[in-house]
Amino acid sequence: MTEADIPTRLSQLRRWAADQHGLDAHALELRLAAGDASFRRYYRLRLPDGATRMLMDAPPEQEDSRPFVAIAGRWRAGGLPVPALHAVDLEAGFLELDDLGDTPLQRCFHGDDHPATLAWHDRAIDLLHALQNRASPDALPPYDAALLGRELDLFPDWCLGEWLGIAAPPGWEALREALIASALAQPVVTVHRDFDAMNLMVRDDALYLIDFQDAVAGPLSYDLISLIRGRYCRFTAPRFAAWVEAFRQRAVAEGRLSSGTDLATFLTQAQAMAAQRALKVLGIFCRLTLRDDREGYLARLPHFLGHLEESLAALPEHRDVHDWLRDHFHPALEAKLAAQGIAGGSLA
Repeated sequence: MTEADIPTRLSQLRRWAADQHGLDAHALELRLAAGDASFRRYYRLRLPDGATRMLMDAPPEQEDSRPFVAIAGRWRAGGLPVPALHAVDLEAGFLELDDLGDTPLQRCFHGDDHPATLAWHDRAIDLLHALQNRASPDALPPYDAALLGRELDLFPDWCLGEWLGIAAPPGWEALREALIASALAQPVVTVHRDFDAMNLMVRDDALYLIDFQDAVAGPLSYDLISLIRGRYCRFTAPRFAAWVEAFRQRAVAEGRLSSGTDLATFLTQAQAMAAQRALKVLGIFCRLTLRDDREGYLARLPHFLGHLEESLAALPEHRDVHDWLRDHFHPALEAKLAAQGIAGGSLA
């Protein structure tokens, strides 16, 4: 869908929503609420009685909404906090959902070390435990070696090749295979796949899950890493380790992780998972910029580079790549950001 298509899609969405409620399309109160990194757009519908709903416009030629609908039904039946679906037209690509408001979790953060920020992360981790306990991964596509590999390849393909014009480091293939093996060694659970603060909505002091259409059956630590190595905070190594250990203990107690998995093993797996995700995000953000003409993503690269450096520092067998980041990637990225005049581009 191009920008030129948006007015036509909006007109169609307006008529569809009016039909659902027996209202005059011209009198319908409909306002753009949000867009995201995909082709989906969200509009807030205000009904005559003052109630509001969220309308999702997901062009079917670019967005398959069937996984979202199926997962929403299963997770809601399992008692998980997801928006209810009030109307669905998969052929048109229109959905009417609960309106969860305008407060994604990151708006509740007040600095990395603020007690409120830490408390909200604790609550989000509690929700993650509920997700893994209540949502079976059986009906989800596998987060297998092929998918993990495709995600990792986004880094050399898009970040290094297409954007920076440099080659992958000499130790890349060894790192790639090690990160895949580490992920596959973990227990398989339901993985939201983007369990970041922006996909956790706060309404009436409760957390709700959104944007779960890409959920897979995959590694136990993946969603935890998405949260505590996300895009909004940088936590200290002791804080990171404490969350990983608390998560490990609860996963063992609830039967999702073998009691034979000690802290050192699980912490290493978590660091490897964090490296995998950081590499994927660095590639995705460059692809969103270069292929999809999205703005604002390049300025976020230094944040995830920091995550990547922290993870690789904890994996001494990959010190060659860690050193390459410092000696080659770091200066190349900083120079490229500075040359493009991108705010926030300093890596100092």
